[in-house]
Amino acid sequence: MSNPIKAIVINKEDNNYSASLSTIEHSDLPNENVSIDVLYSTLNYKDGLAITGKGPVVRSFPMVPGIDLVGTVTNSTSDEFKNGDNVILNGFGVGEKHWGGLAQKAALNSDWLIPLPAGISPKQAMQIGT
Repeated sequence: MSNPIKAIVINKEDNNYSASLSTIEHSDLPNENVSIDVLYSTLNYKDGLAITGKGPVVRSFPMVPGIDLVGTVTNSTSDEFKNGDNVILNGFGVGEKHWGGLAQKAALNSDWLIPLPAGISPKQAMQIGT
């Protein structure tokens, strides 16, 4: 049995947005080819718009916001990444159309990921930001 995952989850009912710290299951994650333990993400302007509902950022609900992240690969069916690799993601509709980085775990398409450059720590990568 897998451990529950903490995530910020945005929902919309009628025209009412809600964002909450929620518990999701591994089975709730999208079906993508790389699973990641999220180490860091950022909270930027676009995420603020998404969480508050002040801008039409989120395209589908429920949504985990966070348009960028850095993390460690825990499972991969991609030839590009293996377990233990540190990767960065920024963009590709993540946090808008695809679940993003404001969660303990993420499932992402390998085409959206780049290896964390040598000499940059995961924390430094997110301090640089989007």
